[in-house]
Amino acid sequence: MDESSIMLWSVLFSGIGIGYFIYGKKQEAPIPLFTGLALFVFPYFVPNFTLLLAVGPALVALPYFIKI
Repeated sequence: MDESSIMLWSVLFSGIGIGYFIYGKKQEAPIPLFTGLALFVFPYFVPNFTLLLAVGPALVALPYFIKI
């Protein structure tokens, strides 16, 4: 894949991360808060497109499966 696809998915995951972060901060819920932070940061450290599409949806689904 080319760089524009990676950038588009990175922006999408970061946007979802902003939503999780704001929700976690207002509700004082640690799982959405830290998942949001992870969604902000992880695209900077993922070197290829396949790994980006494997880690991103897993992080997006994490607060759904882990309830504290």
